[in-house]
Amino acid sequence: MLGAPGRPCQNATRPGPVRPQRPGLHLSPVAPLSATVLTAPILYEMHAHTPLCHHAQGEPAEYAARAVARGLRGIVFTCHCPLPDRISADVRMSPLEYESYHRLIAETATRFAGEVDVRVGLESDYYPGVEDWLRNLHDRHPLHHVLGSVHMQLSHYRAQYFTGDLFAYQQLYFDHLAEAAETGLFDTLAHPDLVKNFDPAAWQFERIEPFIARALDRIAATGVAMELNTSGLNKSYPETNPGAAMLALMRARDIPVVIGADAHQPERVGDGFAAALSLLEDAGYHETHVVLDRQRQAVPIAAARASLRDPVDPS
Repeated sequence: MLGAPGRPCQNATRPGPVRPQRPGLHLSPVAPLSATVLTAPILYEMHAHTPLCHHAQGEPAEYAARAVARGLRGIVFTCHCPLPDRISADVRMSPLEYESYHRLIAETATRFAGEVDVRVGLESDYYPGVEDWLRNLHDRHPLHHVLGSVHMQLSHYRAQYFTGDLFAYQQLYFDHLAEAAETGLFDTLAHPDLVKNFDPAAWQFERIEPFIARALDRIAATGVAMELNTSGLNKSYPETNPGAAMLALMRARDIPVVIGADAHQPERVGDGFAAALSLLEDAGYHETHVVLDRQRQAVPIAAARASLRDPVDPS
């Protein structure tokens, strides 16, 4: 059961700890740009995968090349983290592959030096009890962007938490999302209304809204960002994650937003970013954010939009 609503946190920020940088390509940090600088690449793809997760296609070099074609300044790979006891091993790298993952991204960064900024991050699953495992994992290598995800569709999560009551499951999802923010392990919460895809027919926003609002109060108090994930348009409930209604609740609490395409194929890198920027504007946002070296940096929406280009016609 979710706790009582708290007071929304205004202008919450969480710059995050300063982490040592990994070897490889490092462009200067992205500073907030004035509206007069409109054509230089500025946005990053903040959520991209590799074949190590067993359900993504294409090599990191293909993703990096697509980032160049999209007019992105960089790409942060955030592949699915290893978990203990072979939990959901069919959809993530194994613990033994974690070192290979870092080498793979470092090699890609070297290959694309001077063309696009390639960095390494991680998408880490949250469920109660996994905190120490993730803390140790995150400390093994410097990471640029750590996404926190609640993957309620996976069998290990369902076996532990799903009782057959879909509405209760939705409530628990948002409770765990807030708990994830409160751990301090994550920079951004990924696809934060993913649960609507578990059973789209059972999703009624008006019914779940009070529970979302309570979770967002808790998240806002931590300063953790939330993702606007464009891949939701291709899921069973065809809407961005989150949708416009939840995004408005986030804006009312000044929760920062990071845009990611959740790319599992190279052609998905940067997909839907222009529409996502418009969705942010419609909700009342004036900026989006990127996360590098675990530090969140603001990017004005006007500058971000002007810097994008059609990958078919890069002129």
